[in-house]
Amino acid sequence: MPISGFTIVRNATLLDFPVEASIRSVLPGVDEFIVNVGNSEDDTIERVRAIGDPRIRVIETVWDRSRGPAMLADETERARRACAHDWGIYIQADEVLADGGADLLAAAIGVHDADPRVEGLLVDYIHFYGGFDTIATNRSWYRRETRAIRLGGHHAIHSFRDAQGFRVGEGNRRIRCAASGATMLHYGWARPAWAIAAKRDADREIYPWRQQQDADRPLLPWIPGMRPFRGRHPRVAEEWIAARRTASTTLVARERWTPHFLKLLASSQIERITGWRPFEYRNYTEL
Repeated sequence: MPISGFTIVRNATLLDFPVEASIRSVLPGVDEFIVNVGNSEDDTIERVRAIGDPRIRVIETVWDRSRGPAMLADETERARRACAHDWGIYIQADEVLADGGADLLAAAIGVHDADPRVEGLLVDYIHFYGGFDTIATNRSWYRRETRAIRLGGHHAIHSFRDAQGFRVGEGNRRIRCAASGATMLHYGWARPAWAIAAKRDADREIYPWRQQQDADRPLLPWIPGMRPFRGRHPRVAEEWIAARRTASTTLVARERWTPHFLKLLASSQIERITGWRPFEYRNYTEL
């Protein structure tokens, strides 16, 4: 069964996105890959084209930043609508599928295609925070998200809010998903300090209410639930990671507890004992 891949990216160099690794991690599972490249102030489009895979199709666009976070959903939708096949694997430019993840998603699509109840597929998430050896695990970080969706005849499935996930129809019903067994590694908060600072500046334009919030906030505040990463990074990301490693420093500020953190700690304790994560935010219903 032919499968599409799709993503959006803008200013990948100025914001230090691992866009090549991101795209390459999906390519083994797809027959085409749509890249919506927004009007950039750097060499983003040259980097995407230099990957040199004939399955990649670039669409050049101008993003309407006055739309705020909805801009990200708008542009994800533009990439989704450009896909030619009945299923699509979606990835963001700071995400990389674990080795074998694209094959797992393609296999799961083959298994679930005949079941109309299944509208999408979930991947498990690992969120890096402050470097490539530490992960964030508290309730504020989503454990799973939809990264494969039906495309053909399912136009009611759409990117939601700031494009974290997908919903269905005008009422934004949660998309019905099955597990895929694939894992996504999220590197957005593992990048160098200059890149995180640049991302924060860019985000203020998308989320103007963060102006005051960020005024007295360290670049990366301490958070509860940080743990050492014991796994392996994807092979396609190894070169990008090696060029950015700083073994003796951390970007995370000193430990500082807040009332909100106490709630997260209590939630983590409940999850550890029962396996249930209280108040977890989900864009999906797991079948």
